[in-house]
Amino acid sequence: MREDAVLEAQNLVKTYGKGDSLFTALGGIDLTIRQGEKVAIIGKSGSGKSTLMHLLALLDKPTSGAVFVEGQDAAKLKNGQLGHLRGQKFGFVFQQFFLNGHASVLENVILPLKIAGVGRAERKRRALEALKQVELDDKAKNKAKDLSGGQKQRVVIARAIVGNPSVIFADEPTGNLDTATGQRIEDLLFSLNANQGITLIVVTHDADLAARCDRQIHIQDGRIVDHPEPPAATREPKAPEPAPDQPDAPQPPRRPTPRPRRKVHL
Repeated sequence: MREDAVLEAQNLVKTYGKGDSLFTALGGIDLTIRQGEKVAIIGKSGSGKSTLMHLLALLDKPTSGAVFVEGQDAAKLKNGQLGHLRGQKFGFVFQQFFLNGHASVLENVILPLKIAGVGRAERKRRALEALKQVELDDKAKNKAKDLSGGQKQRVVIARAIVGNPSVIFADEPTGNLDTATGQRIEDLLFSLNANQGITLIVVTHDADLAARCDRQIHIQDGRIVDHPEPPAATREPKAPEPAPDQPDAPQPPRRPTPRPRRKVHL
């Protein structure tokens, strides 16, 4: 394992079902992510990209293979230890926000620290500092349900960084946002990477977002591929345009057809 690796997957396999209904979501993934990298995991719906993220983030267990977090084999940890490691090392930014709309912004950001057992005064201080980083400290007392979509995603980012993680997993972080707001969220995530050295792992199908990362990992049918198949054409092939009409050649005047003469009997 590389000394600078924050995450490593070795022959990672994830299957669901048994017998004839067996489905292989991931079919043997080998992957190393270095500290401070910006990595995009790209793939179509059903390709296995979200499954890979869940395994790397210790949100699910592989059928076989291993995940190492800073050299530590996750399979050797008990559930309580896994939860502690996940809370200590990882932050999460999801497309659906997962905020308690009736709780205040501050209470939503404090939650991970409360679960971790951080003291009341310290967790409030850290939560306000995290909100300040995303320019929402003035909204600390507002209810989460009263925020715009972009503001909610910034609260999610504050909650992700409040525990000082070494890795942030972002699953389609701009999927529910308009273009301008999405750009602001992207800039915020990449600034955390640049200024604090947080490793950023983005799951996306957005080619522009993926292009801002150091690496793009393409997943297709549960495997890493070098050259993913291009998407199928969605338009019918355009029929060739007809040649422009040619002017008709002049025709000689037609002579009237003579009428037959009637015979007159005297």
